[in-house]
Amino acid sequence: MLGVVAYLLHWTLAAAVLVFLALFVFSFFLDPERVIPAEPGAVVSPGDGRVVVVTEEENAGRAGKRVSIFLAVWNVHVNRSPAAGTITKMEYRPGKFLAATRERSSVENEQNVFTLSTDAGEMVFKQIAGLIARRVVSWKKAGEKVARGERLGLVRFGSRVDVWVPSEAEILVRVGENVKGGSSVLAQWPAKSTVGKLGAVSAAETDANLTAMGKQS
Repeated sequence: MLGVVAYLLHWTLAAAVLVFLALFVFSFFLDPERVIPAEPGAVVSPGDGRVVVVTEEENAGRAGKRVSIFLAVWNVHVNRSPAAGTITKMEYRPGKFLAATRERSSVENEQNVFTLSTDAGEMVFKQIAGLIARRVVSWKKAGEKVARGERLGLVRFGSRVDVWVPSEAEILVRVGENVKGGSSVLAQWPAKSTVGKLGAVSAAETDANLTAMGKQS
């Protein structure tokens, strides 16, 4: 409205700036629907952005891998659960506001840390504030169950999200790739029961093959 008024008063430059700011804020709060992958063991991206880190990293003494995603100011900033499970812990950590592209921001910046218990095991997801983003917002709390791709909260303007999974998970993305929250698959991490069933099926098939070979001989 202010932009229209300024234009009518021939304040062309002011009108352009106000309209730009209005469109910028509007685009930031966009929250599009996403198609959530249904395949078992899929770990989806918690946010829109660019993969800036894929590395091996320990967490609480456990070997694992971390994927970090940088959310630019023009990306959708609503965050989603990377997997289905129960939030067993949600910790707010005050901190700095370093540029979210910097590696140190994963540890030193203000952040919410979610520990998620899934059928495959325990994973960790972080919402991390950046240089411009000065607030991390969670819509969930410890004890709540979440579905894969379910909305969890947001980080305002440029920020970062981290996902940590145990070493047995297979990372499917590389540094430089662009991903979409809730729909892009970052890793494959089958549930323990699924792994056990696959092993049982494989053993049964092997027994059947051996039996068939025995009959043929």
